[in-house]
Amino acid sequence: MALSQFDPAAPLASLSGASLIPSPLIPETFSPTVTLRISFGAKAVPAGNLFRASECKLAPTVTIQTERNDTSSQLYTLLLVDPDAPTPDDPKFAYWRHWVVSSIQPTQTTTEYENVVKSGKTLTEYLGPGPKDECKPHRYLFLLYREPQGFEVQKKDVGGEEFVQRRSFGVNEWVEKHSLELVGVNWMLGAGDGWKEQHDEL
Repeated sequence: MALSQFDPAAPLASLSGASLIPSPLIPETFSPTVTLRISFGAKAVPAGNLFRASECKLAPTVTIQTERNDTSSQLYTLLLVDPDAPTPDDPKFAYWRHWVVSSIQPTQTTTEYENVVKSGKTLTEYLGPGPKDECKPHRYLFLLYREPQGFEVQKKDVGGEEFVQRRSFGVNEWVEKHSLELVGVNWMLGAGDGWKEQHDEL
């Protein structure tokens, strides 16, 4: 699928079906203006498909296409968070912070996919999803925010990267504190390599 054919609003229907819209992070009135394309190797994330833990150990390729013409100056922050930690039935550690990259410079190319996170500043190193085999699949949200002018944060402003330091990340509080504007979303399901798929669990 060419990038220009990917509608930024495409994930919305599946997000609603997965009870992610409306949610504390994505209001019912949200209207994306940026296409957020995610892929792990040759396998794309077209909103809500399932990945096993072994398929997403390494950070994905991220492509951004914006409808605006000010990409030479506009920067973005990307978050990957888990609202289902430690389990979907008991998400007491939501939101688990898997990845935070700021100062991302988008690309307007429609002929090739570029790993735009390489242009950014990593505030939390990527940690791949790792649900237990006996646990139902978790939902994982990729959230793209437009940064205000003068936005600048350090790793310490997000939190530590030790395993237990990543849990219970206050996404809304952090976003509001830094005046970030949600402009793009994508999401996937993640399951352990040994999870036995049952249709009534999805």
